[in-house]
Amino acid sequence: MLFSNAIRNRIQYYLKKNTMTIWKLYKASGVPKSTLCALMKEDAGIPKLDTLLHICEGLGITIKDFFNDKIFDDVEYD
Repeated sequence: MLFSNAIRNRIQYYLKKNTMTIWKLYKASGVPKSTLCALMKEDAGIPKLDTLLHICEGLGITIKDFFNDKIFDDVEYD
């Protein structure tokens, strides 16, 4: 799996877990809604680390929580 797809999958997992929408994540994280929407598209690539940190804050998790999943064991760089 590509790294960007793994990141997208984890964001989707936490959105579902927290019953959040992109709009709620935008409000909680401060990351522009347009950035979040673009990030969730297949061809978006890898987000910057500071963006991912803000997303994690909005989801109420740490960056360690975010990456603590087997999905990242065999990722390929985009």
